[in-house]
Amino acid sequence: MSATPEQYDVIRKPIITEKSTMASENGAVVFEVAIDSTKTQIKAAVEGLFGVKVKAVNTTITKGKVKRFRGQMGKRKDVKKAYVTLEEGNTIDVTTGL
Repeated sequence: MSATPEQYDVIRKPIITEKSTMASENGAVVFEVAIDSTKTQIKAAVEGLFGVKVKAVNTTITKGKVKRFRGQMGKRKDVKKAYVTLEEGNTIDVTTGL
């Protein structure tokens, strides 16, 4: 399968944190995804881009914090994360990029 531009719109970037590294030990990979994307779109995009079989997709939306910037109040963007669990034997190396 070849990657389509829509798949790059769904998957924004991998998230590499301490928590996502712990999740990768259990066969899960964490991505920042478009806020309006669905679990089926995320599954199709990951399978198309990386050529792996996806077992499950769990999503979470983190609300943006209200912060002060140069004395003005502002709000960070809301972020949607997808925890993608892969089938046995499938791996994605997020440190190398696409």
